[in-house]
Amino acid sequence: MKIGILAIQGDFAAHAAMLRSLGAETAEVRRVKDLADCDGIILPGGESTTQLQFLKEEGLFEAIRKFAKQGGAVFGTCAGAILLAARVKNPEQDSLGLLDMTVLRNGYGRQLASDVFFEVSKLKKEPLEMVFIRGPIIEEVGKGIEVLALHEGKPALVEKGNILAATFHPELTDDGSVHEHFLKLAGSHVAAASQPR
Repeated sequence: MKIGILAIQGDFAAHAAMLRSLGAETAEVRRVKDLADCDGIILPGGESTTQLQFLKEEGLFEAIRKFAKQGGAVFGTCAGAILLAARVKNPEQDSLGLLDMTVLRNGYGRQLASDVFFEVSKLKKEPLEMVFIRGPIIEEVGKGIEVLALHEGKPALVEKGNILAATFHPELTDDGSVHEHFLKLAGSHVAAASQPR
């Protein structure tokens, strides 16, 4: 299985290391052609407006939307979660609109809550380690979105179909649960693609 990682900002190397530890192949994505043969893509942290501009300039904005609509798995962390949202506030900005949710940028304050928390999740029995760095807040989720974990009563890990979003940084922990869950989503895409039509 091959997972692409948008490699312009954020700790994309940490995502790659986590995925490789779980047995996945990784590829750095900076151009549309880099998406070829990928079963999933991760949109890491960073600055969402800068990433948005890059995606549009390189043609990746529409390429990722098409990839997702064809069943490719997409996982956004922190800024990546902002890019996946249908509605962005503080300030408003364009987005991929792949998840019906409203996200508040820098929702926990610019430095406040840049910390580590342990929360209950649907991924495992033990608490899930969450590293927040100027994380956004998911204010509202639409119909059909499953909330996999909460932080301070707000959704922190959500999914719908082949799309997964986290307001924290799972790549900065030793806990591979979130990435392992994403690989299962990507694996479902591989299985579906291999079915005879």
